[in-house]
Amino acid sequence: MRALVIDKDGSLRLREDFPKPKPGPGEVLLKPRVMGVCSTDLELAKGYMGFQGVLGHEFVADVIEAADDAGQPWLGKRVVGEINAVCGACDLCLKGLREHCRQRTVLGILGRDGAFAEAFTLPAANLHEVPDHVSDDEAVFTEPLAAAFQIVRQLTIEGRPYVTVLGDGRLGLLCAQVLGQLNATVRVVGKHAEKLERAEKWNIKHRLLADVGMRRDQDIVIDATGSPTGLPTALGMVRPRGSIVLKTTVAERAYEKPIDLSPIVIDEITVMGSRCGPFAVALEALARNDVDVLSMISRRGQLAAGPELLATASQRDVIKVLVTP
Repeated sequence: MRALVIDKDGSLRLREDFPKPKPGPGEVLLKPRVMGVCSTDLELAKGYMGFQGVLGHEFVADVIEAADDAGQPWLGKRVVGEINAVCGACDLCLKGLREHCRQRTVLGILGRDGAFAEAFTLPAANLHEVPDHVSDDEAVFTEPLAAAFQIVRQLTIEGRPYVTVLGDGRLGLLCAQVLGQLNATVRVVGKHAEKLERAEKWNIKHRLLADVGMRRDQDIVIDATGSPTGLPTALGMVRPRGSIVLKTTVAERAYEKPIDLSPIVIDEITVMGSRCGPFAVALEALARNDVDVLSMISRRGQLAAGPELLATASQRDVIKVLVTP
């Protein structure tokens, strides 16, 4: 089976002989239709979390095999899937914190081979059927769009706050669209004018980072930069007793110098991590055309060109790269 793999030596390569997976109890076998390259994939390829195995966690796929009765109703359906495979029995699962299951594996990120392959497995409980009128190209954005909606679940947006989204990449632009629909004054700040132009048609304010003063006047700052400079920049923008939401994960070696965290204490800033989000809400938004995702597609390619596609996704003028089997 063809698969894009990080090997034991940390190298990224396309394998033609990777073993075809077999679904375990409660799992299904999935054949991908479209996959998306994420910033996390790029960081994993640099050594983040020491991951080994098949990359990829953004996908639309067909269910082609079920291990048992749990997956039988899903056979033949077009689906997306939540990436955390959980035990359902640990203390965190029982408290409703399934995404933080102590025994979890995470598709293409932690202990579970991912979607950049000709087939992969997931628990049937993780699946969500894609509405007929939502295209594959739209549905492949479900996972990052759900991550954007997670901010709304974690924060109370009231009183028309000033919100800055740092980062003009795929996740930053999704966060800006989601937050722009709320009772908030939202701007997206980035380094690439050609990417920020998309915010113009969404009626979302946008500025180049070089043109923004560090006035420490923002109520909420979202770091979606994918860069080690994101948090220091956010600390320079947020007001005392404001909030910073971190959506960025980068390899540890990317941090060239320590970050001064004293402003968090001195200014009583709330810093919140934010990760996975509600798939059902994201699919509903896509079905209603509430969010524009198609204009963010920059490149397409086949799995056979996997390493080159990841290199393409890191280029400054690229927002989203889609992969087909």
